[in-house]
Amino acid sequence: MLAENRWEKIVEIVSERNSCSVRELADELNTSEATIRRDIIALDKAGRVQKVHGGVMKARNSFVLTDQTVSEKHTLHPEEKEKIGRYAASLIKENAFVYIDAGTTTEALARHITVTSATYVTNSITIARILLQKGMQVIIPGGRIKNSTEAMIGSETVDAIRSFNFTIGFFGANGVNEKNGFMTPEINEATVKKTAMHQCRVRYVLCDHSKFSVISPITFAGFNEAQIITDFTEDLGEEADNVYSVKGEA
Repeated sequence: MLAENRWEKIVEIVSERNSCSVRELADELNTSEATIRRDIIALDKAGRVQKVHGGVMKARNSFVLTDQTVSEKHTLHPEEKEKIGRYAASLIKENAFVYIDAGTTTEALARHITVTSATYVTNSITIARILLQKGMQVIIPGGRIKNSTEAMIGSETVDAIRSFNFTIGFFGANGVNEKNGFMTPEINEATVKKTAMHQCRVRYVLCDHSKFSVISPITFAGFNEAQIITDFTEDLGEEADNVYSVKGEA
C-alpha cells in the first residue's frame, strides 16, 4: 500500500474510533509497527491526527484556559475516574506518607482508599473531608482556598508542602501530552503541584482519556516525571513504559 493511501486509511480509522494503538493499526493495515509510527509522526505534523504514547487520537486538541468548577468536573467521565481511582488506591502501602492533589479523579482515589495506617496530606478540602469520614489521619497545608477547585493555594501552602517528604503522591492534570507534559490553567495551582511532586519519592498522575487532547497554559511537570494511570487504551505500546491503563479492568 502506498504511503498516501495508508495515511488516508489511518485518518479514517482514527476518526471512527477516536483513538487507536500502533499495534492495532499495524495489524489492520498489514504493515510493521515501525512504519505505522513513521506514518503517525507525519500525520501529526500535518495536523491530521494527534500522536500520543503508543498510538494516535483524533486531531482535536482544545485549549483549556480556565478551570471548570468541581461540580462541572463531576459530570465528566465518572466511570473512568472511578476505575482510575480504584487502581490508584491499591498502590498505597501500610504506613505510607501520601500526598493527594486536588481534583475529581484524585477525589475518586480518596473514595477507594482503605489503608488506615497511612498519613494523608492534601490541598483539597473535599478530599480531606472524605478521608476524615473514613477515620484517616489527614493534614491540610495552610493557604487560601480557590473557589472553583476547592484547593488550597498560595505561598503558605507551598511552604508547608516543601517541608514534607512523601513516599507517594497522586496528582491531577487538565492536559497531558508527551511534548508539553502535565498542564494546568492557573499559576498558583501549578506551583503547588510542582512543589508537591518534587517532594514525592514516587509520583502518579491520574487522568482520563480526554486529558490527552487538552492543552493548558502552564506545565508543572514533564511527561516522564511521573507514572500515568489512565483509561486511554489497553495497549499503549512498548515505548510507553510510564503509562498504565485501567481500560480493561472491571
